Amino acid sequence: MIRRAKSVAVHWIRSWLQMGLSWLGVFLGMAAVGYLSHWLALRGIEQMYLIGSFGATAILLYGAPSVPYSQPRNLLGGQILSAVVGVAVYQALPEPLWLAAAMAVSCSMAIMQLTRTIHPPGGATALIAVLGGERIHALGYWYALVPVTAGAFVMLAVALLVNNLPRSRRYPLSWF
Repeated sequence: MIRRAKSVAVHWIRSWLQMGLSWLGVFLGMAAVGYLSHWLALRGIEQMYLIGSFGATAILLYGAPSVPYSQPRNLLGGQILSAVVGVAVYQALPEPLWLAAAMAVSCSMAIMQLTRTIHPPGGATALIAVLGGERIHALGYWYALVPVTAGAFVMLAVALLVNNLPRSRRYPLSWF
């Protein structure tokens, strides 16, 4: 009975430590991308780096670092390819918006499947290229570079740091 209670206590402590580490990763990853945007704005470079899909990316990278969708190939390939697809779809088919949105997400999924780079937040990245408004549309294909590629690399750097702090975690499991 005492042995079981001790085992449960150890498991509970490990769970809380893993959750705390995941929280730290999400916080640092989002803060790093946000601060980059803020720092550049202070120097006269008005560029948005935080996009909605990065919230979901953060949950995957820091909360589930061992799943295939969190690996660098999937993160970078899924985000970048989806951004390019989203921009291409919007430029080819800006109206009706509902059709452009459906086309962007479905085409980004197909490209991610073909390239074995499925990263579910990539669907949102493609959708943002269509629904993001004038500020996103004005970027054109630069959207794929800034904010998407730059933000994904910043989040990857944080993942490499935070996910390798404890010996119980190893990230990435594979690069490509």
